[in-house]
Amino acid sequence: MNLSLRPVLVAPMLLAIAGCISLGGEPPASLLTLSPEARAPAGPGVGGGEQPVIAVLGFDTPAKLDVLRVPVAVSDTELAYLQEAFWVEKPARLFRRLVGETIRARGQAMVVDGDDTATLATMRLRGTLIDMGYDAQGGAAVVRFDAVKVDKDGKVMTRRFEARETGIPAEARAVGAALNTAANRVAADVADWVAGG
Repeated sequence: MNLSLRPVLVAPMLLAIAGCISLGGEPPASLLTLSPEARAPAGPGVGGGEQPVIAVLGFDTPAKLDVLRVPVAVSDTELAYLQEAFWVEKPARLFRRLVGETIRARGQAMVVDGDDTATLATMRLRGTLIDMGYDAQGGAAVVRFDAVKVDKDGKVMTRRFEARETGIPAEARAVGAALNTAANRVAADVADWVAGG
């Protein structure tokens, strides 16, 4: 084959292949995230010898939260996803960072949130993010978290935390803001519980 003809043949093939590929349609206008209400100040942190070292490990989730969408409980047995509401990353990761930052902001403990640094910890926090979505029947944003903490002696304690923001319309922006408020309330309650030893 004449080498000078190759670009002429390759271009139509590339155009034909491009027509077969779908990149998922239009990107959303905006993405939801969680923003901590309490942040640790810049500068030196708490030293591990001075205070407890808390490892915030990965949080589990049910399948409905293992996506970038906001689940809507339509009824006790029916689930949908809120239109035009997309997380910037999966809810469990966002919530894990929020909890870690909230504990860190209290200044009472050194927080490590990488699984590879957990060996340094005097306390480990893990758990399951059960709900972070919208209750259509109650018009509420709901965050529910089952926490598990293990102290340096291996003692295991569990507790369920929940926060609801009611009177919320089923709109992406309103639900996102309400979920951020509810998640911060749960994170603050978890931080208080962890600080209690």
